[in-house]
Amino acid sequence: MKALNAQWIDNIAAVSEDRWQSLLSSDYPFIQHAFLAALEAGNSCCAEQGWQPQHLLIWQQERLVAAVPGYEKSHSMGEYFFDWAIAEAYQQCHLDYYPKWVAAIPFTPVTGPRILTATDINSEQVTTAINQAIQQRMQERAWSNAQILYPSQQQSDQWRDQQQWWQRYDIQFLWHNRGYRDFAEFLAACTSRKRKQIRKERRAVIAQGIDMRCLQGSQLDDDFWQRFEYCYRLTYLKRSGHGGYLTAATWQLWRRHMADSLVAFAAYHDQQMVAAALCFRSSSTLYGRYWGCLNEFDFLHFEACYYAGIDYCIAHGLREFDAGAQGEHKLQRGFEPVLRYANYRFANTPLAPAIADFCQREQQHVLDYQQQAQAQLPFRQVNS
Repeated sequence: MKALNAQWIDNIAAVSEDRWQSLLSSDYPFIQHAFLAALEAGNSCCAEQGWQPQHLLIWQQERLVAAVPGYEKSHSMGEYFFDWAIAEAYQQCHLDYYPKWVAAIPFTPVTGPRILTATDINSEQVTTAINQAIQQRMQERAWSNAQILYPSQQQSDQWRDQQQWWQRYDIQFLWHNRGYRDFAEFLAACTSRKRKQIRKERRAVIAQGIDMRCLQGSQLDDDFWQRFEYCYRLTYLKRSGHGGYLTAATWQLWRRHMADSLVAFAAYHDQQMVAAALCFRSSSTLYGRYWGCLNEFDFLHFEACYYAGIDYCIAHGLREFDAGAQGEHKLQRGFEPVLRYANYRFANTPLAPAIADFCQREQQHVLDYQQQAQAQLPFRQVNS
């Protein structure tokens, strides 16, 4: 195999879209060049926001054979695979936890490929080259650690086994389409009590005069984006005290370059849009991502963020609905607890043994929680 050379870039525009896209094997939306470029060009990801792009490219002569989207971080916000406890331990020991580096999709806790590799290249050799480049960069930039957040299980296991990166688990909630013909057939798989509750919630939304609409492509017009941005920022201000992670410029770049991947479930009251859930989709999966609401309506969040998406998946034959991070209330609505993964490499410090022990104990805790959560699902027990 010819020699591999590493290159770090601080702007994804430094690599052509064609070269980047040549490494992709699916229509998973969040690793697309256009998605990441919109975050940077729209100033949602930049040094001022604590997300300085530091993407890793691996070249074989003039050919791009691997890429890793990555960011130098000065905080841990917007990652969702939380490391606050480790950061606090560093602080207590008077050690610098930041800057660190994450191979991640900003503000997007969605499992998918994080190491992009040409299909005809030996993946183990490329992984070794990437690992060596990251370790060298850690020393050059004084990163306390490097992280790979929400990779596929296959990639996570590979980095654990071949490169000895520590592995962590987390739980998210995923709805699976088991060939349902319609929403009623999905409800039929639930217990009587849960069926009644879901029907009650959906009827309550209608009774409040809410008109739900599914909008896609060109239907996401200027009026929609103006109203949605206002809803999004208002919701973040109420919940977190800031106006949200994403800028209006990023929304517009996604609108321009990724319209076919966008789906919105918008709620109208008196002919005015009062709330919306904005999703991305691939050929197999719906991803619930962003939510905004002007006024409080009973059960509207459940309708826009969960039930309308389930309806959409059934109607369009999508296999899964990933409705976003966290939320045990998803269990009662048929979203099943699934394992998510992350990998870590730390610079040598006296804390290393304690962190390794923490990761191991956390894994068992997460597995125990998954088993407990599974018991809360609403589905009927079918005798075999």
